[in-house]
Amino acid sequence: MRYIIKNATLVNEGTTTLASVVINGDKIEKIIFGKNDFFEGNVIDAEGLYLIPGIIDEHVHFREPGLTQKADIYTESRAAVAGGVTSFMDMPNTSPQTTTQDLLQQKFDLAAEKSVANYSFYLGATNENIDEIKKVDPKKVCGIKLFMGSSTGNMLVNEDDALVRLFNESPCLIAAHCEDEKIIHENTVCCKDLASKGEVVADAGIHPFVRTTEACYKSTAKAVDMATKFGARLHVMHISTKSELTLFRNDIPLKDKKITAETCPHYLTFCDKDYEEKGFAIKCNPAIKMASDRAVLRQAIIDGHIDTIGTDHAPHLWHEKFTDDYFTAKSGFPSIQNSLDMMLNLYHQGLISLPQIVKLMCHNPAELYQIKDRGFIREGYYADLVLVDLSHERVIKNDDMLYKCGWTPYDGMTVKSKVTHTFVNGKLVYHDGIVENESNAMKLEFSR
Repeated sequence: MRYIIKNATLVNEGTTTLASVVINGDKIEKIIFGKNDFFEGNVIDAEGLYLIPGIIDEHVHFREPGLTQKADIYTESRAAVAGGVTSFMDMPNTSPQTTTQDLLQQKFDLAAEKSVANYSFYLGATNENIDEIKKVDPKKVCGIKLFMGSSTGNMLVNEDDALVRLFNESPCLIAAHCEDEKIIHENTVCCKDLASKGEVVADAGIHPFVRTTEACYKSTAKAVDMATKFGARLHVMHISTKSELTLFRNDIPLKDKKITAETCPHYLTFCDKDYEEKGFAIKCNPAIKMASDRAVLRQAIIDGHIDTIGTDHAPHLWHEKFTDDYFTAKSGFPSIQNSLDMMLNLYHQGLISLPQIVKLMCHNPAELYQIKDRGFIREGYYADLVLVDLSHERVIKNDDMLYKCGWTPYDGMTVKSKVTHTFVNGKLVYHDGIVENESNAMKLEFSR
């Protein structure tokens, strides 16, 4: 299929300009700058709309296999493209956990059948599976996921010998969840004791006092220290505190960084004051912390201490989240359909520019993970493209979500933008509120 996206406002590589883009098959054939009205064929008149590269979300939990009552690759990839996300990288804490080459291949096979968006999967690290990690082909796998804080099953890597081998021998990027398990355990025991005595109320508001700034900083500092010592490529996920930012550099280009950082839209949107209204809907790990942390994180996405925006999309069923007990309410929530909405809200508030959003959500993930021919609007690149209406005010509602779990922590919030069209590899997969069931999604390739 050949499409022409006519007279869009193109946001790409630091500039905003009027242009038309010609799509031929799965690639971008030509970019024509300036106003153009002489086109025939499948023309999308994009005057007044903004055209950006497809978002690359390097941090999702699509729950398949084994946890498909919460979500699956088909449902969540549909939600992804409705939100402008054209590529995702999925985490290994499924059932069974993705800690062997055979189990990793099974997930790739599932995605080839089901996904509407382009995909890759992390291999999970354990204390015992370094031999499986060393078999990873860095051209075909996005990275190794390291849990240095609580995780399901046996994926907490807490033995120093295992960490040394991982940082010394991993063939590709290590993506780390950093929280100190000992600190969290001690805080949990303390809060349970105080709650049993009626001295604290075990509601969502205690979460940042269980999963504290100290727990984040201590673990992140250890990961950064080990990566520095062994020269490993480290990407620390979901940074939630201002103190951690001191561990990352912003004085060198991304291409020269070996240690990088991600944060998520919810850490830029919510703070501790929102627990009273949102409750367990915004309980996640690491915890959403103080307004002062949010303020510094908002600055960090502009000054370069934060390199990417991922969602940590982690669906749970309604009854698993909305309980009366802090200690049993699940951590995590769905967010991929609204990640661009939340970042564009920051734009409308004057806190970030459109080129900066595109850099964090499209360009930087592509460069950081060395994704082949994606993340930019360039001739010869795959036609992963998103059109956005920046003057469409609406209220986010649970009923409009495509997630299998059927809810969002952003329910009731007003946003001022809307994704109108999403292309994946040149195919129009989302338009006018409709997700096409047929897809030509691809396995991501890496130029490493």
